[in-house]
Amino acid sequence: MYETDDIKEIIAENLLRFRTKANLTQAQLAELLNYSDKAVSKWERGESIPDIRVLMQIAGIYNITLDDLVSRPKEKEVKPVLHKRKKRLLITLLSFALVWFIATGIFVILCYVPNLNYEWLCFVAAALVSSIVLTVFSALWGNRITNAVTSSLILWSFAALLYTVLYLFTAIPSLWLLFVAACPFEVLIILWFVFRKVK
Repeated sequence: MYETDDIKEIIAENLLRFRTKANLTQAQLAELLNYSDKAVSKWERGESIPDIRVLMQIAGIYNITLDDLVSRPKEKEVKPVLHKRKKRLLITLLSFALVWFIATGIFVILCYVPNLNYEWLCFVAAALVSSIVLTVFSALWGNRITNAVTSSLILWSFAALLYTVLYLFTAIPSLWLLFVAACPFEVLIILWFVFRKVK
């Protein structure tokens, strides 16, 4: 049986060894785990041990077993699953493009409707829908920065859509105040993502 200090040392050595073999920096691994590089550095120095959920996540990134991380080293080729990031980016971009493809299709169809002068509104609406799509994927695979950016995109694309619709179909004065009203919400978004609990 291993002592607690031995286990810490073994895990620290394995974390460093597998990360080096995978040609990842501490910052890159931290981004994949949605942790700080300081946390990764502490794990590799044996100052702390990541919890079991994180160890399983790390094992998945390196395409190894959990046992490989907590046992004495055995020579094993590391094939990191870094292509996951590329796949996720591709899925996100394709979903984003699909929204605009559909919007273009609707635009073309509406061009054939007589006496309709606002078919271009579908592109304004597409900005909001694509912002929501990006936010969903950012929540699944992104980090705090991408979550903050995509949340801001939702806010401002919604404000732009609301402004456009009200401008075209109502006579409400000073509609530009809508964007002023959106500013406090932008501040709240920034504060939320800056000060929310850091792991």
